[in-house]
Amino acid sequence: MTHADETLLHRIQQGDNDAVELLYDRYGSALQRHLRSMVHDDEASADLVQEVFVRVWQRAELWSVPGSVKAWLYKIATNLALNHLRSRRRQPEQPLEYQPLEGWQQEAETRVPGRLIDAAALQPEALLAEAERKRQLWRIVDELPQDKRQIFHMVYEAEMDLRSVADALEIPEGTVKSRLYHGKRQLTRRWLESGFDY
Repeated sequence: MTHADETLLHRIQQGDNDAVELLYDRYGSALQRHLRSMVHDDEASADLVQEVFVRVWQRAELWSVPGSVKAWLYKIATNLALNHLRSRRRQPEQPLEYQPLEGWQQEAETRVPGRLIDAAALQPEALLAEAERKRQLWRIVDELPQDKRQIFHMVYEAEMDLRSVADALEIPEGTVKSRLYHGKRQLTRRWLESGFDY
């Protein structure tokens, strides 16, 4: 016997654990593929799927009857993925600095060959300037209206194609293109007003 999504949500609202498991069985794999396409990390996407269903359990009363349960799940998943990407951007992984072991001498013949050294790592001023430009750019993106901001994060941070964005947000692909176009215009104007060049 199959259960309609809406029936499962009503059962979850009444505290039915089995209904959560049925909903997970129905959408867990698809949500994980969606999240993996956004965060590009298998472990993080698995954790985020679990978080989606924790949210469903804790906030089932927030689902509104005329809305699609599937769309609600994808909206929760998309928002969690965007939050994950934002937090990852705020705390980027830093390369480990080379430190010779205590008591070891680094003779000229044991130095690392130049072709193995990242040239950018040798220019901290350039790295700082680029990091500042990116920080300013995302600050301006975060000032865009919510509908445009969300699409920017999905396209440029999560690297989703326009069709996937349209499917996740349940809007036409043309609407995604339009919001992206107008968002870029606003972003360019604010970037230049802030005194930055290209």
